[in-house]
Amino acid sequence: MPRRFIHRHQSRQCLPSWTKAGLGVVLALSTVAMLDQVTGAPMLAAPLGASAVLVFGMPDSPLSQPSSVIGSHLIATFIGLLFDHFLPGGWISMVLSVAVVMVVLAGLRLTHPPAGADPLVVMMTHPGWGFLFMPVLIGALTLVAVAVLIHRLPPRAVYPLPIRDTAGGG
Repeated sequence: MPRRFIHRHQSRQCLPSWTKAGLGVVLALSTVAMLDQVTGAPMLAAPLGASAVLVFGMPDSPLSQPSSVIGSHLIATFIGLLFDHFLPGGWISMVLSVAVVMVVLAGLRLTHPPAGADPLVVMMTHPGWGFLFMPVLIGALTLVAVAVLIHRLPPRAVYPLPIRDTAGGG
């Protein structure tokens, strides 16, 4: 088997960074779960767990930035709701919804892989339009807010990343 298939491309991180990332996941998802208890609405959606891994474990990735996290979950859920309400159900619609999400997010430069699961969740649970705001928007905002606070603790991480010019490069 070629080495490039088994080579780990991620840089090594120190134990305090891993520990802080784990603490961030616990705090963020616990906050979302508490909102679940307070509101009585299901808030802890599976894609948020994957988002938490990126936001706390790889805060310097473009895929982990607030615009990508919040924007992608909103857009992907909206597309899932459109497919769920206006197209026949079944695996073909589910597959196409994820493909449309990927193309739209890439075109908007808001790619966040966990959002690819949002239309599947929508099409398997058939929620109303309010699902877009609660749990999706509230969950994504909570995740980002906790990340901003946690990444201020040592060892510090720059989150969100500073703005840089991305207009050139296509």
